[in-house]
Parts: sequence; structure tokens; C-alpha cells
Amino acid sequence: MVCLLAASCGAGSPGEQTLLLYARSHNVYREGRFGETAKMLAAERNFAPALVLRGKAEYFSGDSAAAEKSFKRALALNPHSKEASLFLARLSRERGDEKEARSLVEKILVNNPSDIQALRFSAELARERGVSGEATWAALLDRAVEASAESALVFLDRARLRWIGGNISGALDDLRRARALLSDDSPALNAVKTLESIISGLSL
Repeated sequence: MVCLLAASCGAGSPGEQTLLLYARSHNVYREGRFGETAKMLAAERNFAPALVLRGKAEYFSGDSAAAEKSFKRALALNPHSKEASLFLARLSRERGDEKEARSLVEKILVNNPSDIQALRFSAELARERGVSGEATWAALLDRAVEASAESALVFLDRARLRWIGGNISGALDDLRRARALLSDDSPALNAVKTLESIISGLSL
């Protein structure tokens, strides 16, 4: 993870210590130790991914005010941060500011109209409007289903490549993730099941 972040940051990238701290705190966060994660990143001011991670840790620790500050700081550094925008939208909805929540999620969809998380959240906002939002809710969920199917096909393609390259466990993992995204009546589901059967049979 450290190498990938360092390679993608380019000029003005964070130092090695910042990247190592981010990697360590990310592992702590994945273990559900949110308070500890927030403390580890308390001094961070200039690395947007770390600020987003701190904001998420603060959010799940119940400190909404601190989380909002972290996400806003992350957006000031990286206006295209989807996670920061989506969590800020959630915070806005929680305090009853539906207009702000809708504005934030719409900005995400302008940049990526097929973003599944943003589509689902936007659909939730539409549903909360009652009868007046039912048509929008249905349309957004349809778009989310289409986007999910497209994502599943990407997993299917990578599963084939991994299988050909000898990465059996990686291929099966991708197929499981593809299956989770597909509905029971999806035509792509048969392709996923067929490849699963072939790989599982050959690896016995």
C-alpha cells in the first residue's frame, strides 16, 4: 500500500513516515479499533487519504463534529475525494440537511454517473421524500443494478486472467465477488458459475 500511494502522489508527495503511519493506522482501522485510529492520525493535516481515514474512524466512534472537520479538510486538499463527499453527505442527512446531502452526492455522480455507493445513497434520499420521490428512487436503483452488473463483469474478466496466470485462489475470490453483485436472473451469472465449476474441478 505504501509503495502504491508513494507512486501515485507525484511531486509534493507525503514523506515515508506519513505513508508508514497511514499504512499502520489503516490496519488498525480494519480491526475495528476506530478510537485508536483517530488518535494515531490526530496530527495529520496535509495527506488527504489519511484525513479521510481519520474522519471515518471519528464517524464510527460517534464523534460527528470531528469527522466533519476531517472530511472537509480532506476535500479542501482533494475536491474529488468520493469517500469524503459521501460521508459528509451522510452527516448532512443525519442532521436533517437533505439539500446539502443531495448536493454532495450529486457532485459525485457528475464525475462518475455509475458509482454504486452514490447511486444507492441518492436513492435512499429520494425514498425519504415519500411519494414525490418514488419515481426517482426506482430510476436510481435501476442505474445501481446496471452498474453492479458492469462491475461484476470486470471481476469476471480479471478472474479469467488470474486463472490463466495460475492464481487459482485469486480467480475464485473474484468470481465470488462477481456473484455477489449479480441478480439471480442475470445472464452473466451463468458465465460466473461455469468458470467457478471449471476452476474448482481442475483444482481438486
